[in-house]
Amino acid sequence: MAASSHDAAGKGGFRAWLNKRLPVDEFVESQLTGYFAPKNFNIWYFFGALSLLVFVIQILSGIFLTMHYKVGEATAFDSVEYIMREVEWGWFIRYLHSTGASFFFIVVYLHMFRALMYGSYRAPRELLWIFGMFVYLALMAEAFMGYVLPWGNMSYWGAQVIVNLFGTIPVIGPGLVEWIRGDYGIADSTLNRFFSLHVVAVPFALAFLILMHLVALRQTGSNNPDGIEIKQNLGADGKPVDGIPFHPYYTVKDLVGVGAFLIFFCIVLFFVPTFGGLFLEKPNFEPANPLSTPAHIAPVWYFTPFYAMLRAVPDQQLGALLMLLAIVVFFFLPWLDRSPVKSIRYKGLLSKLFLGAFVIAFVVLGYLGMAPAEGLYVLLARIFTVVYFAFFLLMPWYTRIEKTAPVPQRVTSHA
Repeated sequence: MAASSHDAAGKGGFRAWLNKRLPVDEFVESQLTGYFAPKNFNIWYFFGALSLLVFVIQILSGIFLTMHYKVGEATAFDSVEYIMREVEWGWFIRYLHSTGASFFFIVVYLHMFRALMYGSYRAPRELLWIFGMFVYLALMAEAFMGYVLPWGNMSYWGAQVIVNLFGTIPVIGPGLVEWIRGDYGIADSTLNRFFSLHVVAVPFALAFLILMHLVALRQTGSNNPDGIEIKQNLGADGKPVDGIPFHPYYTVKDLVGVGAFLIFFCIVLFFVPTFGGLFLEKPNFEPANPLSTPAHIAPVWYFTPFYAMLRAVPDQQLGALLMLLAIVVFFFLPWLDRSPVKSIRYKGLLSKLFLGAFVIAFVVLGYLGMAPAEGLYVLLARIFTVVYFAFFLLMPWYTRIEKTAPVPQRVTSHA
C-alpha cells in the first residue's frame, strides 16, 4: 500500500491522479495556454470577459435574494422592502442585483458595438454571432421578468404593456396573452410564472448559450481590430505568428479591465444605485396598484430604444412588428455586409457614416423612449427609426460600392 502511494507521488501525485480522471491539464492547454489569440487586442476586447463577470455577479446575488423573496401578489413588494430594511446587508444584495442588470446591458451593448466595428459577425464567425444574439434575447427576457418581480407600480404597468404586445399577433394573440399571464390579468399566477422562469429556466438557457458562444469562439478563433485571420499565417512551429497564448497574457490583461470596471460599478452601487431613476424608477418604490397609473409608463433604459419604435407608429400591431424586426435584423448581419474587408479601419467612408448614424439613432431612440409620446418626440422617433433600419437594409449597397483601403498582411498594433 505504501509502495503504491509512493509510486503515484513519484509520477505526479494528486495532479496525475486528477488528470487521469478529469482532463484538467488538457482543458488548460486547449482553452488557455494553447489557445492563441491575436496580439493586437485593444480596450474593446475587455467587454466579453466583463459580460461573463456580471453574469456570475447576477447569479450569486440572485441566489441570496431568493432566500428572502416571497413570490405572490400580496407578499412580493413587502418581501423586497424587508430585504432592503431588515435583512443584514440586504440593501447591498438588492442594489448589487439591480445595478448588475444595467451594467450587464452596458457591457453587452459595448461588446456588440465592437463586433459591428471590426466585423466579428463575418465568416467564419456567423454561428458565433448568432449564439451571441440568442444570448442577447435570453438576457432581455431575463431582465424583463426580473423587473416585474419586485411588484412595484412601474413593474405592474410595464408588464401590462409588454405582455399585451403579444395580443397583436394575429389569431393566437389573445390566447397567448392569457397563457403568459396565467390569468385574465397580471396577477398572482403571473408572478409565479415569471419567478420560475427568471430563477430557473432562463438562467439555465443563458448559461448554455454562453457556453456555446465560447465553444464557437474557440473553434473559429478570435477576430481582431484588423479583421485578419491569424490562423492563415503560421510559423514553423505550426502556431500563428501574430498570436500569443491567451494565458497568461490576456488573463492578466482582463484582470486589469475587471479592476477598472469594478471601480465604476462600485461607485454606482454605493453612491447612486438608482442612477437618477434610470436603473430603478421612482414609481417602483410604490406597491403595484391597478387603479393608479404612473404619469409616464416607460421601461428600463436598456429597452427604451425599442419602446420608442413601438410608439413611433399609430398602429400597435405595426409598432410591435417593428420592435421585433429591430432585434431580428441583427441575426442577418453576416449576410448583409458585402464588403471585401471586415474591419471599420479599412472600410470606406459610407460604412463609417452609417455606423456612426446607427449609434446616434440608437442613443437618441433610447432617450425618446423615456420621453412622453407626443409632438416632436414622436416625429423624432420616426426619423431615427428610419435611420436605425437604414443601417441594416442599405448595408448590401453601401458596403459593396464604397472604396476600401488595403488590408495589411500582418496584424498592426496601432490604436
